[in-house]
Amino acid sequence: MTFCLNTTIIKPKDSAKIENAIILLHGYGGDGKDISVLSLNWKRHLPNTVFICPNGPEQCPINPSGFQWFDLTKDDPKYILQESINAEKKLNKFIDEVKDKFGLEKNKICLSGFSQGCMMSINLGLTSNQEYNCIVGFSGKIIDQEDLRLRKKVSTNTLLIHGDSDQVVSPNFLLEAKDFFIRNRIGIETHLIKNCDHHIPVEASSIALNYILKRFKLS
Repeated sequence: MTFCLNTTIIKPKDSAKIENAIILLHGYGGDGKDISVLSLNWKRHLPNTVFICPNGPEQCPINPSGFQWFDLTKDDPKYILQESINAEKKLNKFIDEVKDKFGLEKNKICLSGFSQGCMMSINLGLTSNQEYNCIVGFSGKIIDQEDLRLRKKVSTNTLLIHGDSDQVVSPNFLLEAKDFFIRNRIGIETHLIKNCDHHIPVEASSIALNYILKRFKLS
């Protein structure tokens, strides 16, 4: 089966039965191979999990070898919101293809992403008709709180992790997101990593893995 987005897929070893999936969404200017490095450690603890790492639908203007989920070249919140909603539609089609390919319902799928990929994961996970198993986001934010409040359909449990020294996406956005989740009665866990800029350190990866293991009922 061919997916609508070019995708890096890491399947379980020895043709083990696939019981869960983690969809990893890269950041602005990255690609599926970049974000797939998270699977190198995680897969040892998740033997029945397939890792699915698509490329964004558009080339990134600041890094032609990388991709983006939506355009950030215009300083226009309405434009950015609409572009992100367009990206949601493409990702929802992709996720339907993943479900069909691997015979999984959304409650067996974790949505995870870094930076712009985190932003997409939050929107996808809360506007779906069915709850995902969980959302795990690194160094992101809510694109538009009022839009998300109006379109929210489910309360997918969420973990958000951010570096306290992030100069790209301010850690203040973590606090704003936590407030949004609490006000809208969505299960939320947050972690602020000390002396961490805009990347995913080992500590954050380990926190995320432990959270996913609990959500998949493997610990």
